[in-house]
Amino acid sequence: MSVIRKSVPPFSAKVTLGLERGYSGEAIDEQEVIRYIQELQDKQIREKSFYLSVSVSKCNIVLSGQYESHLILEFINYPRFPLDTDVLKKEIEWMTHQLMDKFEQNRTVIQYPDETVMFEKEKAIDPRIIQGNKN
Repeated sequence: MSVIRKSVPPFSAKVTLGLERGYSGEAIDEQEVIRYIQELQDKQIREKSFYLSVSVSKCNIVLSGQYESHLILEFINYPRFPLDTDVLKKEIEWMTHQLMDKFEQNRTVIQYPDETVMFEKEKAIDPRIIQGNKN
């Protein structure tokens, strides 16, 4: 059996999504997030023939009094469905906005190799975080 090797230029993105609705303390079920990601993927496939694979893992964000469960969504330029970097970023950011709206996230960060992008709906900060400088 022969194996075909296919390569694309490296690309990665990492989105960190909180598992609490806003700053309410109300937990979001991980499976609900995964089901919604699959709905968004199905929409991208149907409408754009766009295949965006996502690796999902758990983590916790710690800052002062905040200790919140999060999901890390990791994306690569998958060689089976290679895409231009600008297109990948646009679609990842679209998905991130959809997730923010659905799960009531005020702020979400995407890490790319060349930049870190923050999407913020308002300047509010989790009340569990001690604020010394109010700027």
